[in-house]
Amino acid sequence: MKLYVSVDMEGITGLADYTHVDSSKHNYERGRQIMTDEANYVIAEAFEKGCQEVLVNDSHSKMNNLLIEKLHPETQLITGDVKPYSMVQGLDSSFSGAMFVGYHARASMKGVMSHSMIFGVRQMYINDVAVGEMGFNAYVAGYHGVPVLMVAGDDQAALEAERLIPNVTTAVVKETITRSAVKSLTPVKAGELLKEKTALALKNKDLVKPLVPPDQPTLRIEFANYGQAEWAALMPGAEIEENTTIVRFQAKDILEAYRAMLVMIELAMRTTFC
Repeated sequence: MKLYVSVDMEGITGLADYTHVDSSKHNYERGRQIMTDEANYVIAEAFEKGCQEVLVNDSHSKMNNLLIEKLHPETQLITGDVKPYSMVQGLDSSFSGAMFVGYHARASMKGVMSHSMIFGVRQMYINDVAVGEMGFNAYVAGYHGVPVLMVAGDDQAALEAERLIPNVTTAVVKETITRSAVKSLTPVKAGELLKEKTALALKNKDLVKPLVPPDQPTLRIEFANYGQAEWAALMPGAEIEENTTIVRFQAKDILEAYRAMLVMIELAMRTTFC
């Protein structure tokens, strides 16, 4: 069995605010060590339970956070920026399952450091379904016929996963108090939970079906201000919905929608606020 593991940072044990996930801040080095340890708990348990190959994709910010020299020696790591498929780079139909570790809730929802790709996004939709990073990534996995077996993160990420993916296993390592405060397990206890939940997810893998995306999906992204929408709409094929900050793009499939989303948010980040 081949397992794909996408590792974000905001949902990692004990990480409560931007000082833990921003590489320029004082808590970041602690955060990336805990992130690496958390990935290792999942990887080691996957190998223990019979996986022959585990591919890990660093999925936070510049995507160079995981300490490769401290990762399980039998894993392979995708690291660095720019990636054509970002948080799901390297995922294809050869994998039997995927796991999302360190994930968070989507933009405009309760949850520690909740957001969708950038903080200028209010909502993202595939047709009429509101999705965040988790949902979009699960759709890409589903396009390849790969089920998302486990999501680990805060309690709100777990709720989002359970609403989206029937029979998914969730591992709650911290509970949201506010968007920048949590009640967290210690790393040791979180490690025990992650090993237990990884084993359970692999045992129950046949109960989870891939989240199949719609054919020719319509991508709609609502931005925080009109300037961001104007920048995003410069992408060929994109247009602003009248009297809104929503930019629409008609895609031929979910892969094109995903890459369009990446381009639109990169453009939107060029907006200034003065």
